[in-house]
Amino acid sequence: MPGMPQPTVSLYLDVDGVVNPFGPLGATDWGTAWKIADAGILDVVYAAEMVAELNELALHPAARFVWLTTWERLAPQFLCPAIGLQGEHWPVLSSAGWDESAEWWKLDALRRDVEARGAERIVWVDDQLEHEAAARSWADFQPGRVLWISPDPRRGLRRRELAAIREFLG
Repeated sequence: MPGMPQPTVSLYLDVDGVVNPFGPLGATDWGTAWKIADAGILDVVYAAEMVAELNELALHPAARFVWLTTWERLAPQFLCPAIGLQGEHWPVLSSAGWDESAEWWKLDALRRDVEARGAERIVWVDDQLEHEAAARSWADFQPGRVLWISPDPRRGLRRRELAAIREFLG
């Protein structure tokens, strides 16, 4: 739309270990019980408050949310309706060509998307980032431009991490 500000921050979101923690125990970071939903292909566990916060953040005018997950198109198709995440229309990056590079497919896909879209700043949320030296090195080489968050895969995205994203969006 003419006159509408274009998003300046691309936020790349993983599913498993981030939105859907692995074997979570006890209460969520929000102090409530974990919810379980049938996503059609499997059950997912999530914190309802985290979903509400992501839905709110996705409305931020500077933000462009993008799926960067092995779920690929299954995230908007099955996960979103199951948990109430309003990400059905977010772009989905693909693992196509994952074997054409020595790099992690997610790093390659993200870099191609950033090149094509020209995002000024980037938020990358993936529980694997802690273990991907090339991705961390790429992010660290761009101080102030990239916020990378690697949640504990047993806890998923937490309040303090969502607060950091909110602050980064401005």
